[in-house]
Amino acid sequence: MKTLKITILLTLFLISFAGATAKPKSSVQVNDNTVETLIMGLESDNAGLMSSSAYMIGELQLDQATIQLLRVLRNENNEDLRIAAALALYKIGSPIAIYAVKQAGKFDESERVSKHCASFYNEYQKNKNFDEELNPNKDVSKTALK
Repeated sequence: MKTLKITILLTLFLISFAGATAKPKSSVQVNDNTVETLIMGLESDNAGLMSSSAYMIGELQLDQATIQLLRVLRNENNEDLRIAAALALYKIGSPIAIYAVKQAGKFDESERVSKHCASFYNEYQKNKNFDEELNPNKDVSKTALK
């Protein structure tokens, strides 16, 4: 009787766990209004809004906001915002974005920002080399990080 209860509980647990992981990921629909709003957030004077906008742009890999992120990375006084912009650029993964992160890793006046950017660039290089090992015939230099 005791083993029957344990078996039933274990079966229910496995079924509920399998059901939770079997759900497909929902794709996020990004329209022009969303992109414009996030870009406006980057251009705000509110540091929290700028940081959140940079984060979402990176998560959604919105390469339309690359220029604004480059501007934040280069001109913003707040180190945290520059790091957030660098992370978003790293996640976008376009050649221009990665080059900017690489250059900030070398030349940013803040040691903290420079270390973070160098770390992002090194992670990009690691992922790029890993992708090249998996797909030796594929040119990954023009692809974005996923």
